[in-house]
Amino acid sequence: MYIHLGNDVVVWEKNIVGIFDIENTTTGKTTGHLLEKATREGRIVNVTYEMPKSFVVCMEKGKEIIYISQISVSTLKKRFGKLFK
Repeated sequence: MYIHLGNDVVVWEKNIVGIFDIENTTTGKTTGHLLEKATREGRIVNVTYEMPKSFVVCMEKGKEIIYISQISVSTLKKRFGKLFK
């Protein structure tokens, strides 16, 4: 099953490692370093032109990819939860 992250971007649910609130997590050093490194290495996919609300960490073909989304964590979790009902 796939999860829609915004702007016609979908990811396979089995590839999702974590879903994070961008406002609450980017203030920490560790998360900031993770996002900076991913940006330098070209592993960030920005799927929004709006204010980002979340980021989704995925493993695809052995590589970590981070998707920046305008969809809130709670909405993404609801979509993810529907897969298991």
